[in-house]
Amino acid sequence: MTWFVYLLRCSDNSLYCGVTNDLQKRVEKHSTGKGAKYTRSRLPVELVWQSSGTDKSTAHKAEYFVKQHSKSQKEELAMRGGVLGEALLQRFNLVTW
Repeated sequence: MTWFVYLLRCSDNSLYCGVTNDLQKRVEKHSTGKGAKYTRSRLPVELVWQSSGTDKSTAHKAEYFVKQHSKSQKEELAMRGGVLGEALLQRFNLVTW
């Protein structure tokens, strides 16, 4: 099964990082208020970044790695990859979209 790490932009301009094996279905859940508690009160949400597919373990490790970085680094990841995108490629072999 293929897993993805993703970033959503919430209505308050915050970023939410998650992991899923069905990206389209998960984004729909978030968008309808049935996803994570964090995003329910920050609708609408927009998918701004996703990783290439990987295994479940790597996806969860990469999610944790992304969550340890500043919002500005996550913003850079969402826009053009940046330093965090390079680190994800080198450390987890994840390409950013």
